[in-house]
Amino acid sequence: MAAPDYPVYAEIAGPIVMIGFGSIGRGTLPLIERHFKFDKSRMVIIDPHPEGDNEKIAAEHGVRFLRQSVTKENYRELLTPLLTAGEGQGFCVNLSVDTSSLDLMRLCRELDVPYIDTVVEPWLGFYFDNDASNASRTNYALRETVREEVRAHPGSTTAISCCGANPGMVSWFVKQALVNLAADKGLAIEEPAAADRKGWAELMQRLGVKGIHIAERDTQRTREPKPLDTFWNTWSVEGFVSEGLQPAELGWGTHEKWRPENARDHEGGCGAAIYLEQPGANTRVRTWCPTPGAQYGFLVTHNESISIADFFTLRDDQGNVVFRPTCHYAYHPANDAVLSMHEMFGNGGKPQPVMHVLDEDELVDGVDELGVLLYGHDKNAYWYGSRLSLEETRALAPYQNATGLQVSSAVLAGMVWALENPGSGIVDTDEMDYRRCLEVQRPYLGPVEGHYTDWTPLDGRPGLFPEDLDQDDPWQFRNILVKF
Repeated sequence: MAAPDYPVYAEIAGPIVMIGFGSIGRGTLPLIERHFKFDKSRMVIIDPHPEGDNEKIAAEHGVRFLRQSVTKENYRELLTPLLTAGEGQGFCVNLSVDTSSLDLMRLCRELDVPYIDTVVEPWLGFYFDNDASNASRTNYALRETVREEVRAHPGSTTAISCCGANPGMVSWFVKQALVNLAADKGLAIEEPAAADRKGWAELMQRLGVKGIHIAERDTQRTREPKPLDTFWNTWSVEGFVSEGLQPAELGWGTHEKWRPENARDHEGGCGAAIYLEQPGANTRVRTWCPTPGAQYGFLVTHNESISIADFFTLRDDQGNVVFRPTCHYAYHPANDAVLSMHEMFGNGGKPQPVMHVLDEDELVDGVDELGVLLYGHDKNAYWYGSRLSLEETRALAPYQNATGLQVSSAVLAGMVWALENPGSGIVDTDEMDYRRCLEVQRPYLGPVEGHYTDWTPLDGRPGLFPEDLDQDDPWQFRNILVKF
């Protein structure tokens, strides 16, 4: 059988530096090889972890591997010569934890090197600083540092912020879902330009969308049962633990009539979100995905909960907010990850001593069903997203489970967009051309489908206990949040 003829999207003339070689880094490497023309002798992978086959995998691909941590003290000295070696413009692909996205963006701008990451990451210690307030530990606070940098340096070297599956791909799904919803309602629309916040917000308001769940269900199953004192996950354990112990955060919509008692506002910034004085991975919400139907999800903080709510905010001529959707993650991880999380919180939030990312050989089957649930309109709710199976993932790309491929393929799409749009400065994925990005990513997403449902958060309650519900508006957060 002939090898697939993969499209080559662009040439990267200078060095490629990949920071971090965990599950996402290992999965991204083959996609970079397939879809870009570049000199492998000028690619470097940097990762500090001694375990696993990282060096072996890099060697098999003919790529240099450097076992070292990127720290606040050494990042300039370490990265500058690697990113500027030889001729041509390189690319920095940051897929690590505990490295400041903002500082790396600044360095890349100084060196005129395009940059991409999957999260606004801080330096080591940020997530678990007992002296820091909960407000300062939020993704809202992290995102605002990047937005300040955007305003200070418009039109500089392109840097794509938060371009994984979510945040990232789901922002493109929201726009496609709005276009689909308009078509299904028989509305003639003129599609706004990619970065036209006002145009997209007006469209969402016109369609009657009150809010969005980033609704995900991971059904991938392991061959062997999870042992005690281990944290298993289908993607970065360190990443999941870090965000899971941050406060629950959500974009706060204009239709909401009630707030939890422990909800808090932020003092500055865009004002698009609130946070709760409780950890996101210990906060449950009611949501819906096509395969399981109604399910519980965890309100884990994510950048897209804030960026989507911010992007679709509509203001009047005086700057007052007249429309904004509620937006938050509603995540049901793989069962082993749920069990791991319960064990962790049962032990005072102390992570297990062994952290392990499940690779494709340890999994039997399952699907990562990741999409956006647009709710509150006159067709009730519409889920649009990827239903990628483990079986299909194995046929599409190496070193991947279904969760990882949704992320790594978004990194690929973001890199293509960055190379095709030089001089764009720091860009949120909400501002990118969703059609072009999904065109690049879609071959790796399995079935990408839309599903309507008549389910609401008022459904499926046993009625055995008193509940404080809003019967007039099923899609109030009051009805979505699980209080017991």
